[in-house]
Amino acid sequence: MPTRTTVRMTVFSMLLAAGMGVATATSPAPANAQQMANAQQTAAEPDPAGERLFRACKSCHEVGANAKHKVGPHLDGVIGRIAGSLEDFRYSKAMRAAGEGGLAWSEENLHAYLAKPRDFIPGNRMSYRGMASAEDRTTLITWLANVSAAAPAENPVSEQTSAIPGFSEALLEVEGDPEYGEYLAGECVTCHQPTGHVEGIPSIVGLPRDYFIRSLFEYKNNIRSNEVMKLRVGNLSNEEIAALAAYFGSLEPQ
Repeated sequence: MPTRTTVRMTVFSMLLAAGMGVATATSPAPANAQQMANAQQTAAEPDPAGERLFRACKSCHEVGANAKHKVGPHLDGVIGRIAGSLEDFRYSKAMRAAGEGGLAWSEENLHAYLAKPRDFIPGNRMSYRGMASAEDRTTLITWLANVSAAAPAENPVSEQTSAIPGFSEALLEVEGDPEYGEYLAGECVTCHQPTGHVEGIPSIVGLPRDYFIRSLFEYKNNIRSNEVMKLRVGNLSNEEIAALAAYFGSLEPQ
């Protein structure tokens, strides 16, 4: 005749064979569907710390839905992208050569690049000097991997007009004279190198024309804060702005 202990062991074995779990004092209770959904939503939300770190990049790059090119290319889809591969952006020769040599923006390569951009790709024109903290780089790259999954603007090169005094769509239709722009560029090239190389100052060589014109109007109207730039562009006419845009847009980054 089976003992009470034998019966208990038999029932326990049957429960296991049937695939039924037996809760113990140390085993966690299974999460319900709502708890699992909340956990997944939390995991998918971008880390605000990454967004704060991206402020150092915002003056030159856009990322997220409908992102456009600025001084630098948009960063949508950047994780895994071949360096210098967006056809509608004019990269430096160094960046294009890096991509042709097989460089892709894996998270590991982005880590190395963000630490010291100009050491990782000598001759590239990004003016950012680097992010020293490996922890910050990890946070930023994780954030980028999340938000860069969005689709960029259908035409990343074009720029929308805004309510800037004196700025209108008609100005973008003005055909600037690049030779006149070269004459006017004497003051510009004391800081911005015509080769597109950088020495702590962003390159303006090969910038999209619409972006270039809009930026100068933002300086003229105190929307951008660089005092030297506001002084330089304050008295430029529309014709002169269009000429400068035509000249610098015609140059090929070296």
